Amino acid sequence: MADPQAHLDNLDQLMADLGHALADKDWEALAGLNAQVKPAVEPLMIALEAGEVDAEPVRRRLQALQQFIDTADESARDARKEAQDALKGINRNRSAVKAYQNVSVNRSK
Repeated sequence: MADPQAHLDNLDQLMADLGHALADKDWEALAGLNAQVKPAVEPLMIALEAGEVDAEPVRRRLQALQQFIDTADESARDARKEAQDALKGINRNRSAVKAYQNVSVNRSK
């Protein structure tokens, strides 16, 4: 088995990368990094069960990962709301343009 510290370091790096992607609101990068979470955590859990790594560092990282997930989820909801609001604005503008066009066409008759 690989060095448990290497697994901890790998998870630390992944969490840092996730944090940068979230700060940049790079949803594509987040999706790709998200796929790496389970493969990064599994070896740590195996090492923990085998007694090869102390539980406290793993627990701290898992708590930090959970906090990140909560923050990312909230940020994604906010981004989705912003996109919905923008689409509503576009639809209102489109309706206003159509109404103006209808008035303009009716005036010229």
